[in-house]
Amino acid sequence: MGPKPTRAHPVRRRMRLSDEAAAYVRERILAGELRPGEFIRSESIADELDISATPAREGLLVLQSEGFLRVIPRKGFVIAPLDPQDINDVFTAQALLAGELTARAAARAGDSDIHVLNELQDALERAAHDEDFDEVERINHSFHRSIFALAGSPKLQWMVGSTLGYAPRKFFAAIQGWPKASAQDHRQIIEMLSAGDGDGARKAMADHVLEAGRLLTEHIERVHAESHADDVSEDEAPRDDAHEEDAHEEDAPGLDEQDTTETT
Repeated sequence: MGPKPTRAHPVRRRMRLSDEAAAYVRERILAGELRPGEFIRSESIADELDISATPAREGLLVLQSEGFLRVIPRKGFVIAPLDPQDINDVFTAQALLAGELTARAAARAGDSDIHVLNELQDALERAAHDEDFDEVERINHSFHRSIFALAGSPKLQWMVGSTLGYAPRKFFAAIQGWPKASAQDHRQIIEMLSAGDGDGARKAMADHVLEAGRLLTEHIERVHAESHADDVSEDEAPRDDAHEEDAHEEDAPGLDEQDTTETT
C-alpha cells in the first residue's frame, strides 16, 4: 500500500452559512457601515450573500444573542447601539488569552517556526504598503493562528477564537490605523519568541491586542458621534417643501374668500 498523499496547504473549511451571515453583518456593524437604529432584513442579507433566507435569519438571531441586534415586534431586526466599553472588555479578555498563548509558544518555537513568522510578517508589510487590506487580513490571521498553534493549548486557542468576531476582518480599510498597527507590532512579538522570552512575548502580544481594541473603540465612538451629528442636522434642517407651502398659502386667497361648500 503506497504512502498517503499529502496536501501542500491545509484546506480552510467554509463557515456554516448562518455563521457566514452573522460574520458579514457583524463586521459591517463594527466597521460603521450599518448604524444604530437601521432595520435589517434577512432577505436582503440572503440576496447579498447568495444564500437562502433561513441561514440568514439564523445568523441575525446569533447577532441578537450577542447584543448587536434587537427585535422589534412586527417590524423585525434593528441595529442596536454599540457600547464602546463592551468592545474594550472583549479585547481585554482577548489580550489575556492571546498573551498566555504567546508566552507558551515562546517555550516551543524553533528556528523554522521563527523563519515562517518572519516570512509572514514580510508579506504582511508589503500588503500594508500596497494598501491591499484583504491580503493584510489574510496574512494577519495566519500570523496569529501560527503563534497560537505553537502553544499546544487547543482549549485556550478555542477560547481566544471566540473573541475574534469583534475584530473586523473584511472591512479593514474602514478602521483608521488598524492595518498599520498589525504591521508594526509583530516584529516585537517575533523578537520575544525568538529569544524564548515568555514574559516578553506575553506583554508584546497583549499590548498589540489592546492597541487594536483601542483603535476599534475610538472608531466606534467616532461613528456614534457622526451618527448623532447627522440626526441633529436632519432635525434642524429647514424643509423646502414647508417654505413652499407657506409661500403658496400667502399667495392664495383666504378661506373666507373661497367657496367652501365642497369641503363641508
